[in-house]
Amino acid sequence: MRTILAIAANRGWQVHHLDVKTAFLNGDLEEEVYVSQPEGFEVKGKEKYVLKLSKALYGLRQAPRAWNIKLNKSLKNLKFSKCACEPAVYTRDSGENALILGVYVDDLLVTGSSPVEIMKFKTEMTTQFEMSDLGLLSFYLGVEVDQQQDFVTLKQSSYAKKILKQIGMSESNSTKIPMEPGIKLHQDKSGEPVDATEYRKMVGCLRYLLHTRPDLAFSVGMVSRFMKRPTVMHLKAIKQILRYLKGTVEMGLVYTQHGGDEVLVGYTDSDLSGDVVGRRSTGGMAFYLNDNLITWCSQKQRTVALSSCESEFMAATGAAMQALWLRNLLSELTSTKAKVVTMYVDNNSAIALMKNPVFHGRSKHIDTRYHFIRECIERGQVVAKRVCTKEQKADSLTKALPAWSLMVMRHLLGVRDLSALQG
Repeated sequence: MRTILAIAANRGWQVHHLDVKTAFLNGDLEEEVYVSQPEGFEVKGKEKYVLKLSKALYGLRQAPRAWNIKLNKSLKNLKFSKCACEPAVYTRDSGENALILGVYVDDLLVTGSSPVEIMKFKTEMTTQFEMSDLGLLSFYLGVEVDQQQDFVTLKQSSYAKKILKQIGMSESNSTKIPMEPGIKLHQDKSGEPVDATEYRKMVGCLRYLLHTRPDLAFSVGMVSRFMKRPTVMHLKAIKQILRYLKGTVEMGLVYTQHGGDEVLVGYTDSDLSGDVVGRRSTGGMAFYLNDNLITWCSQKQRTVALSSCESEFMAATGAAMQALWLRNLLSELTSTKAKVVTMYVDNNSAIALMKNPVFHGRSKHIDTRYHFIRECIERGQVVAKRVCTKEQKADSLTKALPAWSLMVMRHLLGVRDLSALQG
């Protein structure tokens, strides 16, 4: 979704929103399915009979697949092609009248260079399904989208306020940082346990908020590691995140128009053994499409690193896999040749290790899967470049930062106060 919106913002396209009414009822069953008669609507004298379905029904296990097959067939009849690397995205290339379509169950996002083609597509879909034309995209899966002439904004302020109200922290004092720098959360086996169900609920709500709030990725990722047996220590940490959210409710992402072709750039970073329990590092990555942030990740690494060089090397490998997928997706969406992805790393030793094809003493013990990035560089798919730590945009995804550093890194990451922008 963010990639489609970034492309649309860069090219000055409008994104429209369609909704299919009773989508699952449109699916055709390819097998015999029987259901019991609905309670209160049994046929007199045939109460023990079952009904044979001729169409898919809500609650039926086969219904989502049947609807997907039906929609896929209909779109192909309209000369749409499914993206090879993302089955939920379709394209129709008609020269200057290209269309991009994103699908999520019964919600359709469509954008393109020609408003006439978009209206034509809406008419074509209306003849096949009962549709609701919701006009320009403004709200999608909890994300508030504001399309202006020169930019597009994404935020989840209403959802954030709902979280704070449900948890009872709407009137709490705000804080400038989501997590104290240097804090070392651990399992706290001797600590007083808290309600695990309520804790998991708070973590789940915050995780969904990360769709537009990358500045919360590291802190939410940290508290997510202790859902099995949360204690007072962990509850305090999650309440600080909520207090930070209270003061930054209107924060979100801004996609601007840069003109020209879309250029994909990535940043990858890692701490060293930040996890007190397993001594594993946390890797972070962020990818930009013409300076518009489209994807990011903050994740604990699977293997213990013996040095900062190894930690950065393993984080860069994970970022390289994401880079290849984004590279191929962008190529399909824009009908252009796949370009080289530049990835910025702030560790010279890690860059040297990526470019060195020889398995010397420093790298022969590293798991084979992490050497994937070397092949990507050799093939010319990815280029690794040095960036100073002060300009490393993924830095806030790997560690807790003090207030001033967080403010700087948050701006570099691409998070903005949208209330100030709109004002």
